[in-house]
Amino acid sequence: MNSTLDFCIDPDYLNDLASKYSEAYSQAKPFPHIVIDNFLPEYVLDEILDEFPDPNKIEWKKFDAAAEKKLASTSELQMGEKTRFLLYQLNSSTFVTFLEKLTGIDGIIPDPHFQGGGLHQIERGGFLKLHADFNRHKQLRLDRRLNLLIYLNKDWQEEYGGYFEMWDTEMTRCEQKVLPLFNRCVVFSTTDFSYHGHPDPLTCPEGRTRKSLALYYYSNGRPAEEVSGGHSTLFKARPEEDLTEKPAAMDNKTFFKKLVPPILLDGWNSFKNK
Repeated sequence: MNSTLDFCIDPDYLNDLASKYSEAYSQAKPFPHIVIDNFLPEYVLDEILDEFPDPNKIEWKKFDAAAEKKLASTSELQMGEKTRFLLYQLNSSTFVTFLEKLTGIDGIIPDPHFQGGGLHQIERGGFLKLHADFNRHKQLRLDRRLNLLIYLNKDWQEEYGGYFEMWDTEMTRCEQKVLPLFNRCVVFSTTDFSYHGHPDPLTCPEGRTRKSLALYYYSNGRPAEEVSGGHSTLFKARPEEDLTEKPAAMDNKTFFKKLVPPILLDGWNSFKNK
């Protein structure tokens, strides 16, 4: 078993990757992105996977709505020490320099708070509908520019689903689909029009989950054509898809309150409290 400090990302390796993929990144459709397989030494991610908490192991932030059904970590303190050390490296000057050379974006700033990032996990039946990401970091007041995903799913089969999809600006077709295979890294530029997600419910066996590390990167300002104003996550329906939230079930007391006019309800409450 290797200690936490046995592995540091090699800057020469990163520099070679950036030189190799920068042109492909800038020309990729439907928006700038790159998919890199075997991104890190396998033993490093084996150790991250060993530390990855089960759905009932920590206090996950749970999303359960028409547009998303997933789990997300809420604090780096929920993570193992090897996971934290890797994430700190992905926020380091060495790694930011790599991202700047790969993407052509200057002045990239990492997020020490991992707002919205960190550990992500989706159980069978879960999904994340197509969307454009929130575009401002509330705490740091910076513009969101890049997403980095590293998948941790060993022996993942196509029939399990879980594809990461990238759609065109008009939301008429999927232009890229990426299976979330172990040690596969995806880097992509985020704008108000970079629609992406995992829109179809996961069909993996019970007890298996779709696991990933997610990091987001920012800058102080951005090109005007990339943004339409500050916003939270913007979900978009695929053709013939309905993302309308189903109404929550009401108990009898709530149902009664909705039927009775307020003036009668106030009178009843006054009488009851005498």
